[in-house]
Amino acid sequence: MMGTSPILHTERLTLRSFTLEDAVDVQHLVNDPDMASTTFDIEYPYVDGMAEEWIQWHHEEFEKGEGIHFAITLKTDRTLIGAVGLEFRSHLPYKDAGLNYWIGKPYWNCGYATEAAKAVVAYGFREHDINVIFSNYFERNPASGRVMEKIGMHYAYDLPKEPENDMPEDMIRYKIKKSELVEK
Repeated sequence: MMGTSPILHTERLTLRSFTLEDAVDVQHLVNDPDMASTTFDIEYPYVDGMAEEWIQWHHEEFEKGEGIHFAITLKTDRTLIGAVGLEFRSHLPYKDAGLNYWIGKPYWNCGYATEAAKAVVAYGFREHDINVIFSNYFERNPASGRVMEKIGMHYAYDLPKEPENDMPEDMIRYKIKKSELVEK
């Protein structure tokens, strides 16, 4: 039995653990060059077996207390549209988490990433011993930066391209402190 994350609800979404049954939908959504190009860790082409490994990795991270990842689904019909999660850095001097998310291209520009990320940031601060949540986006993808701004994050610093350190292109980091979170 794999460990599962709690279920979170927003106005239009249900955030739940991924199951192996989601693999077909994950592969379909991320095996798109436009979608894959917006993320740091999704390869294109996304071949058979990769989604199952990715889902299993999420459950392993959860069981070790290193991360929590949610499938983003529509409340109306449970359609899987993306992913959102937190990866914890609890080793000294850090007490923070990295926020990551992606939305399948058919669901872009609907506010789903903002809605899901806002819920996960609030959950992270409420339920975990962290003081800061940060997130990075490719400089050429300002839409992701707008998501971060809408959930209360602010510019932290630039992360210049460093191919030798797995930084394939320029990125920008945003962050939010627990004390800055405004829940409505």
